[in-house]
Amino acid sequence: MQQFINRFLVSAIALLSSSVVLADEMVLAGNVEKGPDPLGHAPIGVMGDHMHKKGEWMVSYRYMTMDMEDNLQGDESISADEIVRQPNPNAPPPFLRVVPVEMQTEMHMVGLMYAPSDDVTLMAMLNYVSKEMDHITYQGMMGTNQLGTFSTEASGIGDTKVSAMFRLYDSHHHKVHLNFGVSLPTGDIDNRDTVLTPMNMNMEMRLPYAMQLGSGTYDWVPGVTYNGKHDRIAWGAQYMATLRTGSNDEGYSYGDVHKITGWGAYRMADWISGSLRLSWRDQDSIDGMDSQIMAPVQTANPDNYGGQRLDLGVGVNIVGQSGALKGHRLALEYEVPLEQDVNGIQMEMQSMLTLGYQYAF
Repeated sequence: MQQFINRFLVSAIALLSSSVVLADEMVLAGNVEKGPDPLGHAPIGVMGDHMHKKGEWMVSYRYMTMDMEDNLQGDESISADEIVRQPNPNAPPPFLRVVPVEMQTEMHMVGLMYAPSDDVTLMAMLNYVSKEMDHITYQGMMGTNQLGTFSTEASGIGDTKVSAMFRLYDSHHHKVHLNFGVSLPTGDIDNRDTVLTPMNMNMEMRLPYAMQLGSGTYDWVPGVTYNGKHDRIAWGAQYMATLRTGSNDEGYSYGDVHKITGWGAYRMADWISGSLRLSWRDQDSIDGMDSQIMAPVQTANPDNYGGQRLDLGVGVNIVGQSGALKGHRLALEYEVPLEQDVNGIQMEMQSMLTLGYQYAF
């Protein structure tokens, strides 16, 4: 997994570097026709940040990784040996016996935008998700003797999002639009894999909620977005929510999500800008439960989901100015959590990386 990420990052950096070199060569060659502004889009980690002119299309691709390691109880670290002293709500056994210690999530997101008018832009986003979680299994019904380790995996299509943006205000320096979308339950919620039990048996079981690929529910996704720009500086803010409409076929629903983000960006040259972003996320715990998710692990407890997190993101946005590169955007954003306060016991977020490509025509 890590080798794949490293190879991907090396390839991305090489592609970004070649874009810079080609852009400089075009300027030196005298082709100074002004291209798109690198400040025209928010950091790549922000979805639904901008609108298009009537008849304009945009295609996009984002690759995102999320790394989690170790565990938190609320906002404090908790060790694996401490976790297995916690009661198991799905007893027997009376205590938790399996502890997740590391998780990697990869997402491939393909997007399409179209503006039927200057005041409305439509958007669709398809996702392919891959998850891997490493665990420690403890021996027997209680105690802190480690039996062994194992990993579980799940991959496939995630939930699909369709949405529209409606222009509210548009001036030279300030823009405001409404976001409204629906998340369609196209991701599986019944994935299974083989686990190592405390009795030293390999058994196929339904994976916990964190390892499923979708929500299983139709969800409303409303929000509002503001963008500002003056000379070499741009700034913006966005509020987005994910509101569940009921329980899925397995008898539960993920908690509602509320997210507020704000950013600032500076154009260093006609073809490149850098950005800083703060993002605050609040999510409720899971409502209900899947009767087939019963393993003695914290991720099988619906109360151990949701919480609050404050993230800091650093990004770069490169856009071709002329020739074959004109209008092609490459962007990168790296995020780390500044504060985390989780419901119950959960894995600790370490970092998030988003690499994206966008092209409007």
